[in-house]
Amino acid sequence: MTTTPTKLDPAIAKALDQGHTIDITTIGRKSGEPRRIEIVFFNFGGRLYISGMPSAERTRAWLHNMRANPSFTFHLKQGVHADLPAIATEVTEPVHRRQVIEQVAKAWRRDPDVMFTDSPLVEVTIDGYGAAAH
Repeated sequence: MTTTPTKLDPAIAKALDQGHTIDITTIGRKSGEPRRIEIVFFNFGGRLYISGMPSAERTRAWLHNMRANPSFTFHLKQGVHADLPAIATEVTEPVHRRQVIEQVAKAWRRDPDVMFTDSPLVEVTIDGYGAAAH
């Protein structure tokens, strides 16, 4: 049985078309409790990404949580308010990772080589948005 992707409200789809500050809620990998943080997402060519500033010393708790449980909530909070179920896929394949990190680094005016090595990067899938919606 195949399922038809849900159709997003046009205002939500428009909000996803541009990256900005959001909140995400992951499930704590040890506690099992919801963990909500503020973060920025990017939209490159209709694909959604979450990254972070480089840090060689630590991996963010949110990334550990997503590795343990890729389902999370993507909270739009600027203009349009919506809590969207989402799936995270860590971007580790070097060519894809390099292409996306270079765009993130340009947006943040950071060194792409440092970001490639030391920044988290996940692609976000939201039912009814992007390639999955077509």
